[in-house]
Amino acid sequence: MAIPRETVEQILQAAHIEEVVGEFVTLKKRGSNMWGNCPFHNEKTPSFSVNPARNIFKCFGCGKAGDSAKFLMEHEHFTYPEALRYLAKKYNIKIEEKEQTPEEIMQQSIREKMFNINEFADKFFVDTLWNTEEGKSIGLEYFRERGYNNPIIEKFHLGYSPSQWDAFTTYAKKNGYNDELLEQIGFSIKGNKGLYDRYHGRVMFPIHNLTGRVIGFGGRILKNDPEKKLAKYQNSPESEIYDKKQTLYGIYFAKNAIARQDECILVEGYFDVLRMHQIGIENVVASSGTSLTMEQIRLVKRYTKNITMLYDGDSAGIHAALRGTDMILGEGMNVRIVVLPPEHDPDTFGRDFSAEYVSNYLKDNAKDFIRFKTELLLKDAENDPIKRGQVIRDIVETISVIPDSIFRITYVKECSRLLDMPEQTLTNELNKILRAKMRKTLGIDDNVVSETETTTVTPKQEETVEDQLPAGYYQERELVKLLLMYGQEMIVDERIDEDGNSILEQASVAQFIVDDLKNDGFLFTNAVNKKIFDLFDQALDEGRIPDDQFFVSHEDETIAQLAADLLSSPYKLDQWEKHGIFVKREEDVLKATVLSSIYRYKDLIVEERRKAIEEELKATTDSDDQLILLKQKKDLDDIRKTINKELGIVIAK
Repeated sequence: MAIPRETVEQILQAAHIEEVVGEFVTLKKRGSNMWGNCPFHNEKTPSFSVNPARNIFKCFGCGKAGDSAKFLMEHEHFTYPEALRYLAKKYNIKIEEKEQTPEEIMQQSIREKMFNINEFADKFFVDTLWNTEEGKSIGLEYFRERGYNNPIIEKFHLGYSPSQWDAFTTYAKKNGYNDELLEQIGFSIKGNKGLYDRYHGRVMFPIHNLTGRVIGFGGRILKNDPEKKLAKYQNSPESEIYDKKQTLYGIYFAKNAIARQDECILVEGYFDVLRMHQIGIENVVASSGTSLTMEQIRLVKRYTKNITMLYDGDSAGIHAALRGTDMILGEGMNVRIVVLPPEHDPDTFGRDFSAEYVSNYLKDNAKDFIRFKTELLLKDAENDPIKRGQVIRDIVETISVIPDSIFRITYVKECSRLLDMPEQTLTNELNKILRAKMRKTLGIDDNVVSETETTTVTPKQEETVEDQLPAGYYQERELVKLLLMYGQEMIVDERIDEDGNSILEQASVAQFIVDDLKNDGFLFTNAVNKKIFDLFDQALDEGRIPDDQFFVSHEDETIAQLAADLLSSPYKLDQWEKHGIFVKREEDVLKATVLSSIYRYKDLIVEERRKAIEEELKATTDSDDQLILLKQKKDLDDIRKTINKELGIVIAK
């Protein structure tokens, strides 16, 4: 189905950029814009801006920019129709789609097909759990025996896959899904007798992405058969839409609570997440039995810089907590660790104690990583001086990964107190480690370069991008920016008629710029700039002026990207008048700004043409050609005099 253009415009107008982005990025208001850490690249200082007035986002670090649909396409890897459908659902806009042609159906992306079959499977497993005798007596009864209530089962879309070997495979094929897709997404496995269900006889845990779409499943077996040696958990294989290292179970249900409480509690498994949510602690996610990855840490970092690791009290749980601390600290985040009593995991702890007791336990027993690691490792070392030395170096190694030097100093002081060691000794060891890391980064071989030898690293000189740009590039961009920002604004132009009378005429900025450049034969040379200029020209011929959203949401990616770039600025003058500082804004001197930009662009182009003629004069010996070139040069000189005169007038205003 294709979405009609008028519906697309309705969706994009209804979508508030700050609300859409705010689902994925913690934003803080600063002036008239909102700012946060960019979700598209790793950064410590926020350079990601959201402009509610223009309904666009822009990262001044990596350069990504656009409207709400573009954000979802970049962030969630949606296709354009997928992004529109997500926004339509969010803002309760009904989509009456046009019938797709067979060619359009064939071109449907593999990602869309995978999302569709996952949604189909989710409904099947949920329906089986609640509405079949086997589902109710085995699957639903299992969840209830473990103490989970109906609201939590429904919230997380828990389900059941029938014990029949090919129940889902047969049902999916009857509904039009082919063998290849069923194998590719991981629902079916090929055996000697054909395809059979990967998850038969298991309770099902759908895994959601940040927007709530199902990207994979986990299935837990209910019958232990020692002879068959079946895995307790069976998970979806990685696919176009599911990458385990970039996924956290429960993130869709926890993200708002994480941002609100400015803390994320990290656990290991599905049931740990379910239990915490059931007792009202909702800022909880799980790494789903895998070792914590850098991608998962950065996913949490979008919402908070504070992680509390809640792991089992056994040896495996403790060492799992230790493995993740260095990665978390290396991302400039704060990490605390809570270890439960040896006989408990988060699931059983939340089952056996009240919500109030669990909350108080987490608060009272959360230890800063330095205290946790020091106490744990020193306990292992006991009175062995060699082991104690290794512990000290291990802890200093951990401190060295912290990017903020102030925090490093703070932790050195705390470490000095806990270890009863001179602070300077620890600082010397820390500096030694940091120097070694720096030398490794610079590619300096410690075996070759002595401590007294100095090495100069000379960056490779390359031709800059600016050197390759055509004449007038930035002046063109400035004019395009004026068209986008103020194209519909009106300015008053004064002209003198044949009788010497002054006549005032009102024209839009778009009309003024387009007519002036076309009449004098100054046309843009950059392809994208010219596309935007031509769209304005065409619209003016039709008696209309397109607004900025027309370009930000344009189907041509190059136009949409440039529009978002030019409409965004990292700088904003806000409330300066309160401090007695009065600054003229661009919109206050709009006519002067437009005229100045036009004349500067013309001046640069004329100068380039003059230089070209001078080069031709040097190269030609034909007297007739020389006369023609000299005449052209004189005409250009006259134009430059006029332009410079006008520029002087404009600047003086």
